[in-house]
Amino acid sequence: MGISWALYNIGLRPDIQDMIHDELDRIFQDDRERPITMEDVREMKYLDCVLKESQRLYPSLPVIGRELEEDIIIDGYTVPAGTTCMLATFMLHRNPDVFPNPEVFDPERFLQENCAGRHPFAYVPFSAGPRNCIGQRFAMLEEKTVVANVLRKHRIESLDPRDKLRLTAEMVLRNDGPLRIRVHRRQ
Repeated sequence: MGISWALYNIGLRPDIQDMIHDELDRIFQDDRERPITMEDVREMKYLDCVLKESQRLYPSLPVIGRELEEDIIIDGYTVPAGTTCMLATFMLHRNPDVFPNPEVFDPERFLQENCAGRHPFAYVPFSAGPRNCIGQRFAMLEEKTVVANVLRKHRIESLDPRDKLRLTAEMVLRNDGPLRIRVHRRQ
């Protein structure tokens, strides 16, 4: 769903899409056919921010469960070992103390200078710690490559505003219906 959410969010923001196109055109020198290299992927700094912001708003796993290995005390309450605790990443990523205007799609939150001082566990789309997703680097590489290949040749337009989405969290976070976009060939 990460690629779908990214394309949907990009399609809502022509200004952000223009910035991605500028970055891709600079990297590929308007050659829309040559394969993407790892060096190209490393240069896609703004696209990286866009994908992270999309995952902030729509994490694939909106809830992560963990079983406590030992008792912990939270606000004076003891939570015993063996308890399954749930982390609602969907809500964590919308904490206005960490992400001002949390409902706004703002990739610049993830520019290096804007991440300074942010707690490393404030943003955990792939979980964190010793049980984090072992495939997260591959997932990000795949997402970046697919989205870059689409946007090198096309403009996209999302057909449904965010307030019309009906989110459902089953195994993954998805819309209860298609995320409709229109694809236009770039000039």
